[in-house]
This record gives sequence, structure tokens and C-alpha cells, in this order.
Amino acid sequence: MNQQQTDEKFMRLALNEAQKALKEQEVPIGAVVVAGGAVIGRGHNLVETLADPTAHAEMQALTAAAATLGGKYLQECTLYVTVEPCIMCAGAIGWAQVSRVVWGADDPKKGYRRYSEAVFHPKTTVARGVLRDECEALMSGFFAGLRG
Repeated sequence: MNQQQTDEKFMRLALNEAQKALKEQEVPIGAVVVAGGAVIGRGHNLVETLADPTAHAEMQALTAAAATLGGKYLQECTLYVTVEPCIMCAGAIGWAQVSRVVWGADDPKKGYRRYSEAVFHPKTTVARGVLRDECEALMSGFFAGLRG
């Protein structure tokens, strides 16, 4: 399996997490953390459910991954998330020293790149646009439903 196929495989798992958020009437964002080809953490937005502004998908997945590994550093891990991380999540990703971050849809309004592209650990690599259309469709459908 090449890198694109691997990225699409795990982004589909992140999309499954986003679907869980949607069913719970949360903003449909999902995330998975992968190490050695296995999912070690997963999460979806729980902001409304927990009444917690920090309960983003990435935060849930990072916490689960750290618990699985028994430590706070995720240096040999890849985070897959359906939407570009916000600045809060990007800070947590940086502190966790995640090796690679992959997202589907860009977020020009709230994404971390609006503020700084130097938030992640210096060795972190980024890939964007994986299953972009599916990730964008989920978000635009959700927000259209709120406005409709």
C-alpha cells in the first residue's frame, strides 16, 4: 500500500468518527492517531455533549493515544483529522510532538495556519487535502442544515 492509499484508509476512519459527531448533533469532525499501522486513539467533537470548548476531535484522539502509549509524546504517530486543526489543537499537537498531521478540508476561518504555521514541532510534517471533497461535504451539509 502506498502513502496515498494509507492516508485515504485512515482518513476514512476519521470520517467515520465525524459521522458519530454528526449523529450526536456535534460539528462533524473526526480524528484518529496511528502508530505502526494501527489506530491507537480516536475521537470526534464532543463540545456540545460535554459543554466543553476544548473537547475537539483532535484533543479526544490525542488523549486516547497518549493513554494507549502510556506517555505524552506521540513522536512516531500520524494524526488524521477531517478538518485543518484550530490553533488550540495545533498547540496540543505541537506539545505532543506528533510526527505527521494529515487533514482533509482546509479551514480558512478557524484553521491554525491563519495565525501561524510554526505551531507544530519543527520535525512534524503535514499533508492536506486527503479526501477533501468528502470532508468538505460533511461540513457544508452540517452548516447548511443549521442555516436552513
